[in-house]
Amino acid sequence: MPHSRLDEIDRKILAELQADGRMTNVELAKRVGISAPPCLRRVRTLEEAGFIRGYHAEVNPRELGFEVQVFAMVGLVSQAEADLSAFEARCRAWPLVRECHMLNGEVDFILKCVAPDLSTFQSFLTEDLTAAENVASVKTSLVIRGAKDEPGVPFDVLEARLARKA
Repeated sequence: MPHSRLDEIDRKILAELQADGRMTNVELAKRVGISAPPCLRRVRTLEEAGFIRGYHAEVNPRELGFEVQVFAMVGLVSQAEADLSAFEARCRAWPLVRECHMLNGEVDFILKCVAPDLSTFQSFLTEDLTAAENVASVKTSLVIRGAKDEPGVPFDVLEARLARKA
């Protein structure tokens, strides 16, 4: 089911579930304008096709005691595929690293990290990240506050783009 094969109802289902993944199938069906059984079939098809990767609770890190959020820009010595893959595997194993993205440009990777306090992050930085094999440089930026954290994709932009093509 490539994205061009998604019809308007599939896109509505995705938009609604992105906004509220906890709603019942009956409520979802009502919002997208179809009955519950075909709605459930469509959701399962979207899951199987990989459009829906999972359902998650959005937890508040600060309420759980994770007061520190840091972005770490990492430069590697070697950008050979085996070395890139090894670094990505290492990042997946580090609990404080919540996101890892390979970039094009001056920096090879940007990591989003959380920690309960600065000393915990500092220990991770000095004992794990900068000490890791193939890491040439690390520059960090401490988050002061977040202004926007919107998951997923902007479905209104997708719909406007599709309307222009029609």
